[in-house]
Amino acid sequence: MNIKKRILIFFLCLFAAALPVSAGEADLGLTCRSALLMEASTGTVIYESNADEALRPASITKIMTLILIFDAIADGRIALEDPVTTSAYAKSMGGSQVFLEEGEVQSVETMIKCIVIASGNDAAVAMAEHLAGSESEFVRQMNERAEGLGMKNTRFEDCCGLTDSETHVTSARDVAVMSRELITKYPQVKEYSTIWMENITHETARGVSEFSLANTNKLLKMNQPFTVTGLKTGSTSLAKYCVSATAEKDGVELIAVVMAAPDYKTRFNEAASLLNYGFASCRLYKDTDADREPLSPLPVEAGTVTELPLRYKEEFSCLSLEGEDFSSVERILTLPESVRAPVKEGDVVGSLAYMLGDKTLGTVDILAAADAPEAGYRDYLKWTWEAFLPG
Repeated sequence: MNIKKRILIFFLCLFAAALPVSAGEADLGLTCRSALLMEASTGTVIYESNADEALRPASITKIMTLILIFDAIADGRIALEDPVTTSAYAKSMGGSQVFLEEGEVQSVETMIKCIVIASGNDAAVAMAEHLAGSESEFVRQMNERAEGLGMKNTRFEDCCGLTDSETHVTSARDVAVMSRELITKYPQVKEYSTIWMENITHETARGVSEFSLANTNKLLKMNQPFTVTGLKTGSTSLAKYCVSATAEKDGVELIAVVMAAPDYKTRFNEAASLLNYGFASCRLYKDTDADREPLSPLPVEAGTVTELPLRYKEEFSCLSLEGEDFSSVERILTLPESVRAPVKEGDVVGSLAYMLGDKTLGTVDILAAADAPEAGYRDYLKWTWEAFLPG
């Protein structure tokens, strides 16, 4: 190779090294079979590798089990203090367990701790039976919920992940989706997923005994520049080592999913690598109701009310992977001077735009917060009559 070609190749290499690498293409040196990194508030995928392959999930299956449990709490169907009785079938679960006895009664909250902290298969099945009457019906509901979340590569066959079959599967992307659903819709789960150790009390025919729950998520004790908030581990001989790890730093919350890692330590090290990469790569802008100016009501024309209260449709967030400085974001509110009746609650009447220089980051709709019915003949007659009444 002549000297000119060598010089050309040298400068081409320098140029290539200077080009920005997109988040999805970064080489993190992962050895796991599948991985995905997601920002929680926006659902933006920052990094992925083979993220749609259907793989055995082991105990990260329990993330969906927890979603259904917290759904039931939110709907008022169960309460944290409700008693849950362990069946002979629930007691018979192998793998990770908290050694519940047949007929043993624990509260819903204790069962949640057993599932989240110690990954108790027996507790998961006991809760499934308590909520749905049988594990099979609960699993049907799990798959229905997964379908509703758009989890396209998922099929659950049990509620705990003990089934190590080729057809009990999910993908890294689907795990991130259900993890996001759990932590954003039910952030109280972090009260349990950050517990390192806690004792529960077994009260059975054999007597009273203490049992120590130890968190299976060792990231909680690893020294990192971010705060680990959860979420769930899993491992079987065929699934190998999996984790859905959640963490927060500087107002950013990330979800790192690692599936089929070769060993115990690699699972956590590669999750930490994903999280460190994410926190170094992204900036998040958030605008919540607490940050915004209250909306003044709009005058109503030809209505039975004179003013229409307003509300923001939703909070706003924008994720940047380019290191943008959000300190100069400008809010531009667009509203009419008045509205003409009829207006229904929830109708869009305006918008709030977020601008960074000439770039529009996004918009949020401004909605009517109440009905403004149109005035009729009788309303006008009534007002005319009242206008002529004395005093």
